[in-house]
Formats: sequence, C-alpha cells, structure tokens
Amino acid sequence: MRLNEWIHRRFLQSIATRLEYKDDFPVANHSRQSIKLSVITQFFPPDFAATGQLIEELVQQLGHQGVNVEVFTSQPGYAFRSDTAPNIEQVDNVRIRRSRTAQMWPGRIRGKAVNGILYTLRALVHLLRAWRRNDILLVTTAPPFLPLVGYLGKLLFKLPYVCILYDLYPDIAIALGVISQRSWLARFWQELNRRIWLNAKGIVVLSPGMKQQILSQCPQIAHKISVIHSWADPDLIVPIAKQENWFAWKHNLVNKFTVLYSGNMGRCHDIETILAAAKELQNEPVQFVCIGGGAKREELIEQVNQLGLQNFTFLPYQDKQVLPYSLTACDLSLVSVDSISESLVVPSKLYSALAAGRPLAVICSPYSYLRQLIAEAGCGGTFDNGDGHGLAQFIRLLNRDQQLGERMGKAGRQYMRSHFTPKVISQQYLEVLRQAVSSNEQIPVSPRNHN
Repeated sequence: MRLNEWIHRRFLQSIATRLEYKDDFPVANHSRQSIKLSVITQFFPPDFAATGQLIEELVQQLGHQGVNVEVFTSQPGYAFRSDTAPNIEQVDNVRIRRSRTAQMWPGRIRGKAVNGILYTLRALVHLLRAWRRNDILLVTTAPPFLPLVGYLGKLLFKLPYVCILYDLYPDIAIALGVISQRSWLARFWQELNRRIWLNAKGIVVLSPGMKQQILSQCPQIAHKISVIHSWADPDLIVPIAKQENWFAWKHNLVNKFTVLYSGNMGRCHDIETILAAAKELQNEPVQFVCIGGGAKREELIEQVNQLGLQNFTFLPYQDKQVLPYSLTACDLSLVSVDSISESLVVPSKLYSALAAGRPLAVICSPYSYLRQLIAEAGCGGTFDNGDGHGLAQFIRLLNRDQQLGERMGKAGRQYMRSHFTPKVISQQYLEVLRQAVSSNEQIPVSPRNHN
C-alpha cells in the first residue's frame, strides 16, 4: 500500500506540474514565458552610438513581449552631450545598470581600447548578478572583445550566451592595417573567437556576407548563425516635407538640393568618393550635409577647407528626438562602406534612411549585399568605391527629376516597413533566445522537483 500511495502521489504531482506550466512540453513554455535576459553592451542611450540606440529599441520590444530584461552598460562615453546618466534606471519593462566610464584619450584608438577594456572588466563582475538571476546573456561587440564575457560566463557559471556581432574583429583591424594578420595578437584573437563561437548558444550577424566570413574561419557553427538585419522605427521617423521641417529651415536647406550623410564617419566608411562628387558639383545648387563624428570627420573638414569648397555643412550628432527632422531635411541620403570593410561591417544608418522616405545613394563594393537590397527595394542607386562621377550624375538626375526621387523614397520606406521594423526584427531575436534557452535546459526546475 505504501508503494501504491507513493506512485499515486507522484502521479498527482506530475499532473499538477503539467497544469502549472499549462503545456505538455514545459521547457518550450519556460523559454516562451520566463526568459531572463542580461544584455551587456558598452553603449546605450543617452549615448548617441548607433549600436546603443538599436539595443534600446530591441530590449524595449523584448520587454513588451514578456522577456525579463536587464541591461548592463556604461556611462555615456562615445557620442554624447552629457557624460552622466542614472546608475540604475527603470524604463518601462527594462532595468538599466550603468558602470563608471573612463575618458582616456577620447576620440583616439588607444583611448577607445583602454576604455573598452575597463568596461569589460566591470562586465565580468556583473556576471555574478546574472548568475544569481539565472540569466541568459546577450553580448554585443561593443567593445569588440566583449564576447569574451559571455565565454567566461559559460565557463565560470554555466550561463548560456548569444553573441550579436556588429563588427568582425580582428578582421577589421587587419584590413585597416592596425595589426598584422601574422601577428601573435591576430592569431590569438582569432583562436579566442573560435572558442567563443563554438560555446555560444546562438550567433547573430547583420548580413549574409558576415555569415560567410565567419564560416570561412569556423565552418562547424553554421547551425548557430542567424542573419538578422538592423532596423528603424517607422513610427518615430516619418517623412516630413522640407518646407515643413524646422531643421531644414534652421540650416538653410529648404531651397537647396541637399545630400545627407548622417552617422559615424569612421575608418570603415568611404568618405573619399563623397568628396570627389562634391568637388564635381561645387558650382551647382547642391549642398552636402554631414551629421555625426568619427575618425574621418576631421580629415574631411580639413580637405574641404583646403579645396575651398562651399557646398559642405558639418553638424554634430543630434539627439534622438531631433532625428525625425534631421533625417528628412534632405533630398538624398548617403550610405557608404569602404571596399576593404566589405563583409566586416554593416551600416546601420541605411535603415533610418529608408524610414525617412528619401532615395538612397549607396557606395560599396560590387559584391556587397547592399546592391541586391537597394535593387529589390527600388529605392536608389549603388556606386563603386571611387566612382565620384557616377554619384555626381545620380545627384544631378534626382535634382532634375524630383518625382523620381519621391517614388524611390516611398518605395524604400514601404520595403523597410515590410522587412526592418523593431516588431519584425525583435521576433527574430526572440526566436534565437527561445532556441538558446531550449537547448540549455531539458526540464525546468520548479519548487516541486526539490521535494
């Protein structure tokens, strides 16, 4: 009788457990309803860095879908007006924790590297909190070596992690000549990457080219890689006519054909082709507006001054609430990637430019995925690196035929609304997280299992 009573009791407990989870497969329901996510990224608003703004929109969407999100980030230290923000902040369903930030050699590679290392060390301490929360980690490449935190979290605390690879290092550093491909640092970094990728539960890249680049180094992780594009919010950025745009009036752009480059002007971006087009158009009613910062910004300003060009306007990064006006104070948006950076970086500015409802001119290599995207969307033109004349001719065409530009702009925005909104993209991230949790836990532990 005792044995029968024990079997009966275990049977009732089993039924109760199933009712508690309301699912025949508790692990699937657990991953769907109870994901605890710790996002680790150095940049987050009020920092203007594009990666931080994307992460903010992503975690907001995940929070609305029931994910318990905590962000561990730094004080503003990349592109900012105020260098302080609350150490702990609750925004809707997302909890934000900010560490201190060092400001050594701002704007220089050395300073960024040191500041990134210091943040990474603080992120290692944060792993203790993630362990207590029983989180899954979502780790970005801001700074580039941050995925190491996910790897160590797995080794030390058995924490599962997913990596978002915004940029591929050390590949970019090698391509830019910062380090040699044969150096011990490059070999060590590449070996460390392989270990990080092999132990990750999921890897997110931003383009098919980035996926192929990774597979060329570590083909056995093909099943872990998801290509998920960046995005823009079409409810935040909506087309505004220049005549009704205070930003365009403020900067005297209403009556000029305006070509806009908004975002980072870094070493991976082709600024030289833009300058060549501007030189060709210097005596025509066309104004180039560059908003943002980056390593090539000062170089471009110096070259513009040396050439005596009067068709450039330079402005700093704009607050998020200004973006709907700054991004629409133009007739054409520019996106550029240097040929040596193909498959290593993806320009996030592309998606906000699509949302603005303006035609795009994209400067990239002949093999870039951007060419197919622009062709499918029917939203602009693509140009080889160095083809300043072709870019200038396209600008002249749109200046003459403004209806063509309007059609391209509408087509691009419609394409973006179908493919690259926060709601669409967050669902893809959520699926990656669900798979990561499901692969990490066969049966969730409940209080009943301990009795």
